[in-house]
Amino acid sequence: MSPAIYLERGFKFFFFSNEEARMHVHVVGHEGEAKFWLEPEIGLASSYHLSVKELSKLERSVKDHEDEIRAAWNKHFG
Repeated sequence: MSPAIYLERGFKFFFFSNEEARMHVHVVGHEGEAKFWLEPEIGLASSYHLSVKELSKLERSVKDHEDEIRAAWNKHFG
């Protein structure tokens, strides 16, 4: 199960169930994918086929939606 949190500019921001306990969010779009840590601070964990410019925009989106992502994480994982 991969609960979606939100969609933005053709990218889906979501979690994978049954994954590591450290808070993070996955992002996938037609161009590629990325994973961002939320703890201890927001930062890129990994990426595939995304430009530095696109990763910067995605990280900004994660920061802008941080409260929403954290609330969704806590609701889903308890």
